[in-house]
Amino acid sequence: MNKFITALVLICAGLLSIGLSYAQTEQQIKTDLQKKLGASTKIRGISASPLSGIYEVLVGNEVFYTDAKSQYLIQGEIIELATGKNLTEQRQNDLNRIKWSDLPQANAIKQVRGNGSRQFAIFSDPNCGFCKRLEKSMKSLDNVTIYTFLIPILGADSLQKSKQIWCSSDPAKTYNEWMLNANALPTKTDCPTPLDKNLALAKTYGITGTPTLFFTDGSRFPGAVQISDLEKKLDSLK
Repeated sequence: MNKFITALVLICAGLLSIGLSYAQTEQQIKTDLQKKLGASTKIRGISASPLSGIYEVLVGNEVFYTDAKSQYLIQGEIIELATGKNLTEQRQNDLNRIKWSDLPQANAIKQVRGNGSRQFAIFSDPNCGFCKRLEKSMKSLDNVTIYTFLIPILGADSLQKSKQIWCSSDPAKTYNEWMLNANALPTKTDCPTPLDKNLALAKTYGITGTPTLFFTDGSRFPGAVQISDLEKKLDSLK
């Protein structure tokens, strides 16, 4: 029995030593790579990838790879040939996933069409051309609830327009008329707005461009998605 316990202790000690060695390696890679990339590029974390000797590098919500000596920074995708899975894309999706219930819906413009059963959120700037294109293509959507979070990231004029939309008597109508028809906006801008909170939320979620869409499963679509892909995604969540 004593021999068995001794052997078990040695095995556990060995595993602990290996774990510490990996942790030290990853920390060293992070330190070395951070020096080479500079302070302006913040590395969130380093971890082992599915490939021996290659490590995953997280910068913001982006996935890169490097070698054990931090000599190379690799931008690309790892495909598992046995299954056809894009492991990089899968990891990226996990990083970009949010918790739907954490979205502060009171800070969004809410639109309900039909029975409103299919829900999604859009982060939008009133000066965003791709957002306007998306809004026009979404006119055909039915049975949806859309939460639009205004994030004025394209300049001072975007902030002004966002305030005019939010402070209007009917923000949803005003937003649609502006995005679809470029109708003149009301002049009122002195009401309390959630714009600062929306910008802070966008930063937390790593949103750097508009439109960005989120769905009830926490996944996101960046950019002006095709309406057919949007319909397919919404139907998959029923």
